[in-house]
Amino acid sequence: MNPRPSPLGTRRDFCRTAATLALAPLILPARLRGADAPSNRIRVAHIGCGRIGTSHDMPGVAHSGVADIVAVCDLDARRLAAGKTSVERLFRESKAPGPSIATYGDYRELLAHPDLDAVVISTPDHWHAQLALAAIHAGKDVYLQKPMTMTHAEGILLRDAVAKTGRIFQVGSQQRSWGPGEQFRKACEFVRSGRVGRLTQVEIGLPTDPTAPDQPEQPVPPHLNYDAWLGPTEKVAYTEQRVHPQKLTRNGQPDVGSRPGWLRNESYCLGMITGWGAHHFDTAHWGMGVEQGGPIKIEGKGEFPKNKIWNVHGAYHVELTYPGNVRLTVSDKFQNGIKFIGDAGWIFVCRDGAATASDPTGTGGKLKALDASDPRLLDPKGLTVQFQPSTSHHLNWLECVKSRRIPLAPAPVAHRANTACILSWIAMKLARPLTWDAAAERFVNDSSANALLARPERAPYGATRFVQGLVKT
Repeated sequence: MNPRPSPLGTRRDFCRTAATLALAPLILPARLRGADAPSNRIRVAHIGCGRIGTSHDMPGVAHSGVADIVAVCDLDARRLAAGKTSVERLFRESKAPGPSIATYGDYRELLAHPDLDAVVISTPDHWHAQLALAAIHAGKDVYLQKPMTMTHAEGILLRDAVAKTGRIFQVGSQQRSWGPGEQFRKACEFVRSGRVGRLTQVEIGLPTDPTAPDQPEQPVPPHLNYDAWLGPTEKVAYTEQRVHPQKLTRNGQPDVGSRPGWLRNESYCLGMITGWGAHHFDTAHWGMGVEQGGPIKIEGKGEFPKNKIWNVHGAYHVELTYPGNVRLTVSDKFQNGIKFIGDAGWIFVCRDGAATASDPTGTGGKLKALDASDPRLLDPKGLTVQFQPSTSHHLNWLECVKSRRIPLAPAPVAHRANTACILSWIAMKLARPLTWDAAAERFVNDSSANALLARPERAPYGATRFVQGLVKT
């Protein structure tokens, strides 16, 4: 195991840091106010220099035209150096002046970076909540990769912190800003305008992740702070299979393009039910008009491998019942996407009608990216419900950082979509009918199910411990 001490230090250090962050200013920096501000460009930092960070989040911010990336942070020193290089390349490609970029191995030092306005978090799921809470209480606006949190309990903490502090918070549910066709927004407008008649059923198709035999224990790479990477999860032996690839590409850079192993381990990710599910449940809720509600009954089953490392679910089938007796079915047997079914027809929507790099078993499908039982259901004329157009999720967030308006995927909406994903996972685990009280956010008379809404946290890490540190100080 990695003999180096935790970057968070002792509990006393932790509480002292929490107190400092709690006192940070929570208002828009003066230099961003007004068209005549000195630069009027938002200064952004990135935490996490892996696959989604370098391929999606960094380009989204760098190409926005309104922000500079001034700092990057990662627990893998090789990825950290490569992340800085990636940002420099992105600004060269944009023909924009390249900002000076600082590098950090400790997120607390990054949050103390002078004149930092906002933070993008692109880490494994089990670190989402603590990092977002720390950034919020440091007075930073936050763009957080989906799923919003690893557990339901963390989601409540984060949602409430956003409401209390007034920070601008966007979750990476980028189907709300999908371009250039904007098919997800259009599909939801059609459904909410009554094109399928009375909505009776919704089908969500998600992929699966294959498993593989467990690797034996390996030495911890000297450039990886493995104890901090594990964070609040159990301390276990290192294997590359558990974390992310350590191989180098032909140009000597870390491999950040391959699918990392942590996506297939339940300590760090619940599997595709939250990985792709966070996107599709969000779209389903959007079209159903239940963005701040939830199901009332859940029943499911799933196949879980016996392997200890790649142990996320395989095949699955989950049935969720929403108010009005709308039945939402989630299955790996459906084409990847969302189908809204009513008594007057159906409308289907997906990304591109084909497999994507993040769908390792996908083969596409027969239905188009925006399809319907009758082409007339997709007539853009006569809509009674319309939503804000957007083809850049990062730009939408950055514009809201300046305007202080609510972005397209705010905390209350993202939390409810993530909750539906987590409830589906719990139903798969327990394999019996469950009743959910969406107002109380608890299972009804079911202590074993409620116990799965939270997880133990290994000291000194964890979102709950961070919030407790704020209260005590």
